[in-house]
Amino acid sequence: QVQLVESGGGLVQAGTSLRLSCVASGRTFSSYTVGWFRQAPGKEREFVAAITWSGSSIGYADSVKGRFAISRANAKNTVYLQMNTLKPEDTAVYYCASQFLGEEITTSEAYDYWGQGTQVTVSS
Repeated sequence: QVQLVESGGGLVQAGTSLRLSCVASGRTFSSYTVGWFRQAPGKEREFVAAITWSGSSIGYADSVKGRFAISRANAKNTVYLQMNTLKPEDTAVYYCASQFLGEEITTSEAYDYWGQGTQVTVSS
C-alpha cells in the first residue's frame, strides 16, 4: 500500500515560482514511476510531468517545458515539482501519482496511487 501526500501549493503572482513536494509512505519510491497531474475548474485532469525511477527518464507536457522541473530524492521517498514563471493558466489542483515499474507516464489511467492534491492559484 502506497500513500502520497502533496504540499507546497498557494496563491502567487504571475511570473513567480512555487515548489511542490510529494512524499510517499508505506513503501519507498524505488522502482516507481511518479507523475504530476493537474485539474483546473471545468477541465479534465491533464499530465504535467513525470519521472521514471528505473532509468531516470523524465517527461513534460509541452505547456510547461522550460518552466517546470521534476526531480527526486529517493532516500526521502520524495518527488518535487519546481514551477517557475507561473502563468494564470497554471491555476489548478495539482496531484501526485505513482505506478510500480510503469513505462506509460503521460496518461492518468496508468497510475495506481494518488495523493489528495494541492491548490495552486496564479493571479495576473
